Amino acid sequence: MAFLETIGGRSRGRTLRLQTLIRLRWLAVAGQTVAVLFVHLWLSFPLPVSACALLIGALVWLNLFLTFRFPSAHRLKPGTAFALLLTDLVQVTALLFITGGLANPFAPLVCVPVIISSALQPKPHSIVLASLAIIGVTALAFTPYPLPWYPGTELKIPLELTAGSWLSVVCTTGFAAFYTYRVSLEASQLAEALAATELILEREKHLSQLDGLAAAAAHELGTPLATISVVAREMERELGADPRYGEDVHLLRSQSERCRDILRRLTTLSSESEEHMRILPLSSLIEEVLAPHREFGIQIEVVERGDRASEPVGLRNAGILYGLGNLIENAVDYAASKVLVTVEHDQEMVRVTIEDDGPGFAPDILIRIGDPYVTKRQKDDSAGGLGLGLFIAKTLLERSGARLAFENKIAGAGGAQVSIRWPRALMDSGRLL
Repeated sequence: MAFLETIGGRSRGRTLRLQTLIRLRWLAVAGQTVAVLFVHLWLSFPLPVSACALLIGALVWLNLFLTFRFPSAHRLKPGTAFALLLTDLVQVTALLFITGGLANPFAPLVCVPVIISSALQPKPHSIVLASLAIIGVTALAFTPYPLPWYPGTELKIPLELTAGSWLSVVCTTGFAAFYTYRVSLEASQLAEALAATELILEREKHLSQLDGLAAAAAHELGTPLATISVVAREMERELGADPRYGEDVHLLRSQSERCRDILRRLTTLSSESEEHMRILPLSSLIEEVLAPHREFGIQIEVVERGDRASEPVGLRNAGILYGLGNLIENAVDYAASKVLVTVEHDQEMVRVTIEDDGPGFAPDILIRIGDPYVTKRQKDDSAGGLGLGLFIAKTLLERSGARLAFENKIAGAGGAQVSIRWPRALMDSGRLL
């Protein structure tokens, strides 16, 4: 489906809101100001106060400019966000450079712009920013400015400690950036997959309600069409024998009658079949799910276990129809010749098991089934796979109260097996089917 391909295309669309960046900068300004004042006034350490004030003031000026220049809801394009984060990186690096470099206990703050970029920016931008941060950290290791310390005392940092600090900051930057990127990416994928799930569910519900909508439309159109029919009949009486307009009037009259017949069928569609469509026995549900997949050259066998007279009967559920349909479609796609669907029900449980005689699930995929964008199965000639569609199916079925189990059949038999179980009480309450 086109909209699923769009959602699953991994065009993340994650943008940084300007107001968020401005607030983080105000926090940085406050922290830097407090640190400088504390060292200069409370500890009375020698400190290049003017240079520090200039760097902090530049950040304040830029923040004020952005605040008054753009609305608070403004979202930054990737290039603009990269420039602003690079500015933050340069400012904090310069401030650390004139206050002791890597000997400064606040040196790890260099990684903050990189972490923000990893969460929201495209990967190339984050890689470039991380590389520049490493260059900046290396420059901090060679700063000629000593760490502010007690007057008359020069604090010498051993080379080994400087090297260790450099390695620590670089590793922290790399690890934090990668961790943030992975967490943000997975959250984004999950959000997109859930959005696709909602779209699928709404689409299925919409399709199931079309008969009622058609009947409503027919009812609304009935009055104007009746007026058209009356006018057409009068025109036919007056102009029916006219060689210039008679044929057109006869055509108008016949087509208006045809429209009335169509609307009459639409009006009776809901009343004739609505109850049949809303109430669905379990066997009818399975057959409705299987019907679209019987024409692909794969044998689909259904085995029913349980008393047919006591089978569950409930209300139609669009989520279950789509979820089971997706699992059947996957089984048919990967089966060599046969798909077996076993339907079991008793007083406690309803179970549907779907088995195919294909190659089964790859071990690395089996443990990740149901995650968004898991897109491979052991079939080299298949362009499809177990990706967003399976995630949607699993989510919709679990919403209905089902528990799913994915596994390969016993050794030697080959093929995949999916088991879906519902408590019988849910179906008897009429909330599922």
